[in-house]
Amino acid sequence: MATTNWVVDPMHSEVQFKVKHLVISTVTGTFRNFEGGATTAHDDFDDAEVHFSLDVASVDTNQEMRDNHLKSADFFDADTYPKIAFKSTSFKKVDDDEYALTGELTMKGVTKPVTLKAEYGGAANDMHGNKKLGFEVTGKINRKEFGLTHNALTETGGLALGEDIKLIANIQLAQAA
Repeated sequence: MATTNWVVDPMHSEVQFKVKHLVISTVTGTFRNFEGGATTAHDDFDDAEVHFSLDVASVDTNQEMRDNHLKSADFFDADTYPKIAFKSTSFKKVDDDEYALTGELTMKGVTKPVTLKAEYGGAANDMHGNKKLGFEVTGKINRKEFGLTHNALTETGGLALGEDIKLIANIQLAQAA
């Protein structure tokens, strides 16, 4: 059976994360540099193999001091662990446009299984006739499970940062030549 290879189009994709700050507001960040792709054996994406990696040093929360702190050993330790990687173990259709994307997430040297939701946005040909597909991938991980345990206490003894990190990736895939 013929397989089809897809590559992430970074010009039309974005990867964001959100974490609660002081439990009352949310800080949003972006990873500017990433790469990935998928291999499919069917007309749809059921059972597709998906892989993705993020360049930790490209983290951007619109605040340079915070970005530098996130890159430090307190959080991502970008010098030692320059990439966050994901490799799928399962990609299963849940309903018409929704898939369950399960795989191994590696962050700061720790690999754990995670399941994310992948919502199919559709397919189209660009103005050059290249086939493109869109997915929005969302999910939640606990940062402490990946060794991102740094936290500060507020004056009242509460935690400054939430433990759960929301992931939102809007990904456009281009069919590889």
